[in-house]
Parts: sequence; structure tokens; C-alpha cells
Amino acid sequence: MRILHTGDWHLGRTLEGRSRLKEQEAFLEELEKMADDQQADLIMMAGDVYDSVNPSAAAEQLFYEASARLTAGGRPLVVIAGNHDQPERVSSVTPLVSGRGITLLGLPSGKAVRVHTPRTGEMACIAALPYPSESRLNELLSEDGDETVLREAYSRRVGLLMAQLGTAFRPDTVNLSMSHIYVLGGLESDSERPIQVGGAYTVDPSALSIGAQYTALGHLHRPQYVKGDGLMRYSGSPLAYSFSEAGQAKSVTLIDVVAGKPAQVEELYITSGRPLVRWRARGGLEEVYRWLDEGLDMDAFIDLEITLDEAMSMGDIQRLRKSREGIIHIRPLYPEMAAAQLEHQRSELPVHELFRAFYQRQTGGAQPDDGLVQLFLELVEQDNARDHAEEEDV
Repeated sequence: MRILHTGDWHLGRTLEGRSRLKEQEAFLEELEKMADDQQADLIMMAGDVYDSVNPSAAAEQLFYEASARLTAGGRPLVVIAGNHDQPERVSSVTPLVSGRGITLLGLPSGKAVRVHTPRTGEMACIAALPYPSESRLNELLSEDGDETVLREAYSRRVGLLMAQLGTAFRPDTVNLSMSHIYVLGGLESDSERPIQVGGAYTVDPSALSIGAQYTALGHLHRPQYVKGDGLMRYSGSPLAYSFSEAGQAKSVTLIDVVAGKPAQVEELYITSGRPLVRWRARGGLEEVYRWLDEGLDMDAFIDLEITLDEAMSMGDIQRLRKSREGIIHIRPLYPEMAAAQLEHQRSELPVHELFRAFYQRQTGGAQPDDGLVQLFLELVEQDNARDHAEEEDV
């Protein structure tokens, strides 16, 4: 049996207001081609179909159309809800699609999924656990607020559910498990919405040791294995959804497995989707314009950090924006401003006054207009907000 493991599609997600639907559509077309080229017998989608509990009509249409194409030849598709999904919404169309071999699981249950693959005649048994929030487990983690106790209580509960699902495993079936959870040891990025509080919502790998030949995981956006008994892997997201994922190779996982034998795993790299890159222009505007003239990272979304000796004007910023629509962030770094910030800590002068003083020094006494000061403050606020969001996601 050949299986494609994917997850974390986040259909409908944007990047600073820029739609990613065209890129997501291209990925789903690429996934369909992979499935056909690799003669995949089953596709496992490990949660976060959508980026919101209230997805747009365009995002839902994209999911339904892709599901229909992926299963057109009788290939089964099994989908579980992730922490971004509204579980009832994901499973609501089950009466319409179950006849096509599409299984949609919104809420945790105690029953494993059994799937017959027409090409090989094999049977897969899947211990599938959609995102198990505390409320979805219908059980308080613990009355004790100690972090270790909370984590163990949650992990133990997940382990009991997985063990219950694993009782359906048979020697003559391909035995698999799938869940959308944060397993201890996984590497995070800042585009994942946290599903743990101080470690309380993490799961120990031992909770997933139920005898599955392969465990398909969703939630973390970096493709990676998790240390534990058996093969446990996050397929990762198909697109880079934050600049913390800049440079990551995105992929889908291909599993070759027969009943009673170890699974063989291969990573299939995704070519669709615009890359996210970070530019660090230590040579100032001149270096940035040279990169633009050379066509560097032409199709990428760009996070630009630029070192300057003189204040950047509104005209400079507008010119950069017009020269490349893919420039998302522009963060000027002023060495003298760093010293000014230290001075600010000592004098407690407002940031806008520090900027005015810096501008005067750099221009021989000229006063910045109010629009330029406001633009600088907005850039500082954007940078502070992003740093704050990254701290919350750690």
C-alpha cells in the first residue's frame, strides 16, 4: 500500500493581507499529480484544513473541489480536524461525500477508521484522533495547576484514547495512526497557533506507542520525525506561512507499507508556492536596489531589514514598495538609533522625540514632517507587535 501523508493546508490563510489561495490551489493540483504519479492508494490529511473556524466560501470550495479530484479514481481520503478547524464544519458534509471514499472526522471518537484500497486489495486500519482539546475530550485535565501534572494528565488521556483506537489493529491490516497534536520534541515555528499552555497541551511520544506501523502527525509546519517507538512524522505545511519558515523545504510524505512489515518512508518535495526570504541589507539602499535590479528572489515574499546611516524618507519607502510587490516588511536599522534607544532608557524621552533628534543630526538641522514621524512610529509598532507575537508562540 502506498500512502501520501499531508497536513496543515490552512486554506484561506493570508500573509499581511495578501491572499495565498492561488498558491494553495497550485499545491493541491501538485498533490493530485503526485498521487497519480506515485500510484498512491490512500491520502491522509492530518488536520488544519482551514486557517479559520469560519473559512471563506472560496477556501471551502477549494477544499471540496480538491477532495473530489483526489478521490476521482476511487482513492480514499481521510481527513481529521485540526486546532484551526471548526470540527462540526469539517465533518458536516459527510453524508454527501462518504460514498466517494472521503472520510471526514471532526471530533474524537473511540472507533478506528477502516479503509479498503482498490488497487492492492489491502485494508488499512487508522487510529485517527482529531485535535483533542480539553473540551473535546470532555474531561478536565486536572484540578492541580502544576505544569507537569497538567501535561501528564493530558498526555495520559490522549494515550488512553489512542490505545482504545489501536485495539482495532489486526495482523492482516496495515495499521496506522493519525492525530493533530503537539508531541514533545517537535520544533515549532511562529505560524502555528499554540495548542498548549505552558506545556500543558503537549503529548509524550509514549502516548502514541500503540503498535502503528506509521503515525501521521499534523500541527507543526516544519517536516520532521519525532523520537519515539515506531515511525512518527509531521508532514509539515505545504507552504511557508511565516518568515520563521524562510528557507524550509516543504514536502509531502510517501509511505510504502504492507501488513506486518516496517514502513518505508520517502519525502516528496513541493515545488509550488512562493518562497519567503529574509533580506539583511547591511549596505543600505544601494545594496537593496542592486538586488532588485539583479532580479534576486523575484517570486518571493520578502522581509527586508536595511541598515542606514541616514533617515529613510517616505519617498524611499514608496519607491521600494512600487519596485517589488513581494516586499512585505521594511525595517530600517539605524546604528545611531540603537544608541538613542539606550539614551531613551536613561532619559525616558518619547520615541518620536528621539527620532526627531536623530533626523536633525543626520540632516544638519532639518525637521522631519509629521507624516515621516508617523511612518517611523508605525514601523516600530509593527516590529514590536511581531516580536510580541513570536514571544507568545514560544
